[in-house]
Amino acid sequence: MVSLVLVSTLFLSGCSTSPPKDPENICNIFEERRDWWRASKDMRDEWGVPVHVPMAMMYQESSFRARALPPRRYVLGFIPWGRVSDAYGYAQAKTMTWDDYIRETGNRRARRDNFADAIDFMGWFITKSQQINGVSKWDAYAQYLNYHEGWGGYQRRTYLQKQWLVDVSRRVDQRSNVYAQQLRSCEERLNRGWFRRLFFG
Repeated sequence: MVSLVLVSTLFLSGCSTSPPKDPENICNIFEERRDWWRASKDMRDEWGVPVHVPMAMMYQESSFRARALPPRRYVLGFIPWGRVSDAYGYAQAKTMTWDDYIRETGNRRARRDNFADAIDFMGWFITKSQQINGVSKWDAYAQYLNYHEGWGGYQRRTYLQKQWLVDVSRRVDQRSNVYAQQLRSCEERLNRGWFRRLFFG
């Protein structure tokens, strides 16, 4: 019976698409979503991107909602007329950029509403920002500007005309620093197997 309960709990937690209960604390996020922690470590191993940077960016983009969509566009101020972009999912990845990711990585089964695929996409994008624009993978501020404006927009410094975006990027950077500090305090615990955590905390 205990085994059945454990299996059921793990299955349900893995299938959940609702946002984590405490998105302000990365330790609590990963304690609640152990599969997210495994996927984030896989991303770090694949791309060399520190976990706290894409997690802070994802918080800003979708608040960790699997099927997040951009705001609607309105005609005459009240008639719905599509969305402001075709971004979708945890990473709010646009279709064209997502297609580039699939083509370059060969990850043809990737879905934007799957956390593991979304965090891997962000690892890929952050790596490309380093390669193209020389931005450190640890620099959440500049990485978010690349993410929002695109690599060409960052080169043209289009963000200088958008004070609101600069402010948002600073918040992403602050959250990234908080997440990094939190993760240092719990990473060892997160890496323990379920049996050890069950009996030793």
